[in-house]
Amino acid sequence: MKFSTAVMTIAATMGFQAVSGAPLAARQAPITDGDILNYALTLEHLENAFYAEGLKKFTKKNFIDAGFTSEFYENLVIISSDEATHVDFLQKGLTAAGAVPVKPCAYKFPGETVEEFVMVSGILEGVGVSAYLGAAARIMEKAYLTAAGSILTVEARHSSYIRAANKQAPFPQPFDTPLSFNQVFSLAVQFIVECPADQPMLPFKAFPILTFVPAEGDPEVKAGSTIYLSTPATTVAARDASAHTYDHDCIYAAFMTVTGPIFVKAQKVGDKFAVVVPKGVNGQSYVILTSSNTGVTDDNTIAGPVIVEITNY
Repeated sequence: MKFSTAVMTIAATMGFQAVSGAPLAARQAPITDGDILNYALTLEHLENAFYAEGLKKFTKKNFIDAGFTSEFYENLVIISSDEATHVDFLQKGLTAAGAVPVKPCAYKFPGETVEEFVMVSGILEGVGVSAYLGAAARIMEKAYLTAAGSILTVEARHSSYIRAANKQAPFPQPFDTPLSFNQVFSLAVQFIVECPADQPMLPFKAFPILTFVPAEGDPEVKAGSTIYLSTPATTVAARDASAHTYDHDCIYAAFMTVTGPIFVKAQKVGDKFAVVVPKGVNGQSYVILTSSNTGVTDDNTIAGPVIVEITNY
């Protein structure tokens, strides 16, 4: 599918800079099941706000005029209700467990048209799948794991439905991609403008933002395509606050998969890094800039992830 430049830009960059009001300054403590449920609630608050704002902004007629069916609009209303229900469910679960639920923040979402709204919807649902999948292995209490799994399967249905509406393959690969807490928070923070001052601090943090630009004149990205990654993080202070400059000859793009990252050399070109998309990744994919080609950790992550829609189908 050929996307318009505007929609591809939204899908590529996610559009926003992290701000100090976001709940992403990591608390130095072990991660508990309560933290994981609050992590999930943070994402559900974001999705809930996205649909509530979008469906208030755009009417059924707007969707029909944009080429979508009335049935699709009505199903988006159901998806919005699902997200609100997820928020309520997690809030009640946290309260019953004696934990303080995180509150919704103020958000800013990209997209000025119905088409862009639907595109961002698909992106958020895909991130939700990767977030729950990545968190599953860290949940200790079986009842919480079952509850999270029941949300994961619904998020996957949402994702497939919206991808199909966007004329994207609804299931582009046989495995979904898990992401770590910090990797997901690095994506979520780009939508967050400000959070309540009394927001519970969670033990997660965001990495520097990574953006990508497809090759000029070829908005579709496939195996063998060259894309360009950009971040100020290669010359900024490291996370321990000491000055750090990365060796540009030892920077790699890690394409995340369930079986492990696929590493590609990132070639410095001006103020960007040129990367050739490898085989083995399809659909909504996640790319991280790293200083290692053997594994992706918090310590060797330079920036990212950034979302890249790859169309090897």
